[in-house]
Amino acid sequence: MTNLVPREHFIHDLFDIRRDFDQMFNRFLSRASTQEEQSLNFGFAPPVESFIDKEGKKFHCQVQLPGVDPRDVNVQVLGNTLMISGERTNSRETNDRDFLHREISYGSFQRSLTLPQGVDIERLSADYRNGVLEIAAPIAANALPKKIEVKGLPAVRHATA
Repeated sequence: MTNLVPREHFIHDLFDIRRDFDQMFNRFLSRASTQEEQSLNFGFAPPVESFIDKEGKKFHCQVQLPGVDPRDVNVQVLGNTLMISGERTNSRETNDRDFLHREISYGSFQRSLTLPQGVDIERLSADYRNGVLEIAAPIAANALPKKIEVKGLPAVRHATA
């Protein structure tokens, strides 16, 4: 039983596997044999990392978007869902090139995340710097996990007959 992976890490690993599989599948599809098929855009799924800073009482979300113009990124909130969409375009003409490696995905993307309880969506901010989109918002103190002190009680002795 000591070799069990904590549930939190297991879920993150599943999301990583899904993202890696999506990117591998997109690369496979983008290597079609005809020029016409090669010009199709299949999109990509940018990696996302989100967490709650308990000390700073803030929600943080980072989306890696290298090569994406910030004007092509759209951030919206609907209810408790954060939606991030946009497009990474290839600015170079690629018609007459024989690629040796082609691993960069282009096209549109969309990611949706459920916001944790207590996030102040009215104060949500989004900053784009060095290819990373940073989304942050304060979170209510009453929505943060609270440590409950466990008090020891004196042992009760049972009478034996």
